[in-house]
Amino acid sequence: MPETGDAPTRDRSPHRGPRGRRGGAGASGGSSAQGREAPLYGALDLGTNNCRLLIARPSRDGFQVVDSFSRIVRLGEGLSRTGRLDDAAMDRAYDALMLCAERVGRKGVSPDRLMAVATQACRQADNGAAFIERVRTGTGLKLRIIDPIEEAKLAVEGCQNLFDPEAEAVLVVDVGGGSTELSWLLRKGTGYDLQGWMSAPIGVVTLAERHPEPVDADAGAHVAWYEAMVADMGRGIAEAPVGQDLREVFVAGRAHMVGTSGAITSLAGIHLNLRRYQRNLVDGLWMSRADCEAAAERLKALGPKGRAAEACIGPDRADLVLAGAAIMEAVQRAWPSERVRVADRGLREGLLLQRMREDRRPRRRRRRRGSSSPQQAG
Repeated sequence: MPETGDAPTRDRSPHRGPRGRRGGAGASGGSSAQGREAPLYGALDLGTNNCRLLIARPSRDGFQVVDSFSRIVRLGEGLSRTGRLDDAAMDRAYDALMLCAERVGRKGVSPDRLMAVATQACRQADNGAAFIERVRTGTGLKLRIIDPIEEAKLAVEGCQNLFDPEAEAVLVVDVGGGSTELSWLLRKGTGYDLQGWMSAPIGVVTLAERHPEPVDADAGAHVAWYEAMVADMGRGIAEAPVGQDLREVFVAGRAHMVGTSGAITSLAGIHLNLRRYQRNLVDGLWMSRADCEAAAERLKALGPKGRAAEACIGPDRADLVLAGAAIMEAVQRAWPSERVRVADRGLREGLLLQRMREDRRPRRRRRRRGSSSPQQAG
């Protein structure tokens, strides 16, 4: 989604959420603990559909966003059919990455404080590694292809301050262009422990390519088309790596879901009737399952042209947004949750928080060889 303001606002949803303020440290930071002298950090995420960059400065309770960039590049377009990245798709992604490199350079982000990663498209494609090398030689950006478990953990890291501390369990759903990561967490004391995770090789791009929207079809055909997408995703997540007892926590209403990525933020924008996308209203919003279903119904009724005209969707997402809604619906059917929290944050925020936390840790002392006195490491 477009990136706008960073300051959190009061939760306007009627659903009860965690105590404390609505947004939290991970997304917007707060008052700076280190001032303008604090170093800048960058997090770059090259996904199957989007290229996103965040530049931020550490603050007392997280970080403060200094600059952001997001562009739809559809790097994984056609990948499910050919097994390779398309030349035009690589050119689109390369151009976006060049802009990212220019922003990083203008802001003066040190190379050792830039975390740049690539996900499913580059993992899956036969020529993914070759494209990463092309990017390195042409832009100077050193992208690292991460595996699904790291991707899932970073998404959890990026949105964990949106968890309701009164919930017994949380399911984080990170819907990408080429894969969907699900992470189940169970409350332990004042925190949450990861109970299991899975990566389904189905995202909004792959699902939309498998199930093209019917043109000039009747209502019944559209219902069948949407249900086919839901069923496809349902099969992809049928073998969850957690026990039935955890599912019962969801059925009993003692758990909630967190949705991260454009699949849920698009539903939130439609739900709020936004004339333009406003991150401060969407990030941290609580939606009910009925709210999600109603927003999906509105998207179906709009049709492709109507969806393209919606400010919170636009022409670049018009053919993908219902695939995202179908993915969320499939997860809801498998893991019933009456409360869904919307996260306009995820992997990039996780990268930033993880690295900033590492840099705050005291350096370990070590003994100099041949000496009994401790020396400060490096």
